[in-house]
Amino acid sequence: MLTWKDIIHHATRGNKKPDTRVEKTEAEWIAQLTPEQYRITRLKGTERPFSGEHCSRYDPGVYNCVCCGTPLFDSNLKFTSSSGWPSFTEPIKDNVIDYIRDSSHGMVRVEVTCSTCDAHLGHVFPDGPEPSGLRFCINSESLVLED
Repeated sequence: MLTWKDIIHHATRGNKKPDTRVEKTEAEWIAQLTPEQYRITRLKGTERPFSGEHCSRYDPGVYNCVCCGTPLFDSNLKFTSSSGWPSFTEPIKDNVIDYIRDSSHGMVRVEVTCSTCDAHLGHVFPDGPEPSGLRFCINSESLVLED
């Protein structure tokens, strides 16, 4: 099970290699994604709290990256955080997420991106429920739920 110590280790010393890579030009991303998906995933934006379609959705399935289709989170690992964004306790596999130190906005956080295509997903925090204690706070626009 992933811990906060593991997250910090990856953010400072490097991430695990993904199973595959997807690389596209900016023009290809713009053609594939909606303007909001592009703003969030490729330009590191965020959606307004409580505005995303997956924020209060608890249907069974797997949440995939909207950019490349990589499975990222299982719906069984989703929980109500009241943060305004979909929250998960851990990724579906240990090499599907990259962890990046983020010191923007006057604070230090850990950004999470899709390791397959570098899409910005959100951030991870050490204030989630047991047993991992992690809260992956993810933008709905970066996810597609596969039933």
